[in-house]
This record gives sequence, structure tokens and C-alpha cells, in this order.
Amino acid sequence: MKAYVFPGQGSQFVGMGKNLYQSNLKAKELFEKANEILGFRITDIMFDGTDEELKQTKVTQPSIFLHSVITFMCLDGDVQPGMVAGHSLGEFSALVVAGALSFEDGLSLVYKRAIAMQKACEINPSSMAAVLNLDADIIDKICSELDEVVVAANYNSPNQVVISGSDKGIEIAMKKMLEAGAKRALKLPVGGAFHSPFMEPAREELSVAITETHFKTPVCPIFQNVDGKLTRSPETIRENLIKQLTNPVKWTLSIKNMIAYGAKGFVEVGPGTVLQGLINKIDRNVITEGIN
Repeated sequence: MKAYVFPGQGSQFVGMGKNLYQSNLKAKELFEKANEILGFRITDIMFDGTDEELKQTKVTQPSIFLHSVITFMCLDGDVQPGMVAGHSLGEFSALVVAGALSFEDGLSLVYKRAIAMQKACEINPSSMAAVLNLDADIIDKICSELDEVVVAANYNSPNQVVISGSDKGIEIAMKKMLEAGAKRALKLPVGGAFHSPFMEPAREELSVAITETHFKTPVCPIFQNVDGKLTRSPETIRENLIKQLTNPVKWTLSIKNMIAYGAKGFVEVGPGTVLQGLINKIDRNVITEGIN
């Protein structure tokens, strides 16, 4: 059974989706519909903008969503995924592909999420760092003992955990984790502490929009970030999406549960190859491929 997975923020690149727009009429129609929904020509930035323009959260997130979803919608034949999952932002792409959200509602929520997160980042200076080759339990313990707010944000693979917190807290945590035996601790070029208490203002704002959005039963199981568990319940999906902004992405657990459910291969749909790399580190025996 094939599982389809969808990337999150950080996978963007200038020119993403341009070939698809130029070569596929359905894709062009969907991209133009997106321009209308958003009220500005996001395709101009995606196809021919600068790196700096594309790095703005309010542009990055809908751009990755559009690239992922439209790429899937334009696959040859009637592709039916056996199961889906998405990393952070990618969860919205997965929900549209699985039929739980309409294309229009998915894009609208992603844009509102991006705006809310950008505002939350401006309220308190905060950041993120990737910690390599240190046990997750040790990372959690170090975070819990700090005076500053620092938490695990992404459990990406057995040898990679991303932490989120205050600028000061991240610097202290990185030093302590290196002392505890981490191979590396790298500060990430992001605008703030995603998947942490610093995103509470964004969670509150987005929860209103999510509550007002219609969700349907997906055509296949989705494994969500918050608990890594299989669900097909629209109400559970809604609740988990609201929690997602302030809770960690349990990617390792999600992939392990998908394999246990019967996933033999994973197809990453969208820009980049980040998820393929993480999945190969979680289980070397599964086959991964990408469509971008």
C-alpha cells in the first residue's frame, strides 16, 4: 500500500510549480483560482520572485501547499492514496488530497495560518534549532530543566529533533545539548518558535477559522502530527488541527504507525526531498520516491 506524504515550510524554491503551470491546463486553472482566492498573484512570486519574497511566511506556506496539492491533482490517472500524512503545514495538503477539505477551504486556512503565525512571531523574539544524534528523552529533560521556555517542536527522525523557544533559551539549550553528546545543534533560519507555546496567539486566531470550516470524512486514513495516530473522524481532525500549532510534530511516530498499518512505500508530493530523507532514517526498509 502506498502512502502519500506532504512537506512543510522550508522546502520552497523560486520557480516551484512554473513548469506545471506552463504545461498543464488544469494546473494553470487551479493556480489562477488560487490567485483570486488570495487576492494577489502568488504565482508571480513562486515562479519568478526572489528568495527573500518567497521566505515570507505568508507567501511560503500557501506556495508549498499549492505546489503539493496541484501536483497531486494533476497526476496521471485516478490516484487513490492508501493513507496520507503531512509535516506541519503539509497536514493541510494531506487533508485536501484525502478529501477532508476542499481546495478552496484548505488554501484559505493555510493563508490564515501563515498570517497568524507571522503575527505571533512578531510578539516575542523566538527561534528554533535542530539537534542531531541525541536521544529525544535527553532533549526533553534538558528543555524541562531550563528557566527559559524551550520545547521539542519536531520529532523528525530517531537522530533529529527540532527545538523551539525564546532566543536566549535556544542558545542555552544548544550548548547544553552539545555538552550532553549531541553531534550538532544548528539554529534554523525561521521567523519564530513554531509548535511551541509562543504560537498560542496564532492557535487562538486560527481555531476560530478551523471551527467555522466544513470538514468531510476523508477517503483514506490520515495520520496527524499531534498524536501520530490514524483517524478518519472529521471532528478529531478538526481538534488536532487546532492543537497542532502549539504541540510538537510527532513525525517519527506517524511514519512508524503508517508502516505498521501497511505502508510499503512512501511518495513525497511537493517541493524538496526532506521527508524522503527523514523516512529513510526512520526505517531503511521502506521505499521512498518523490513527485515534484
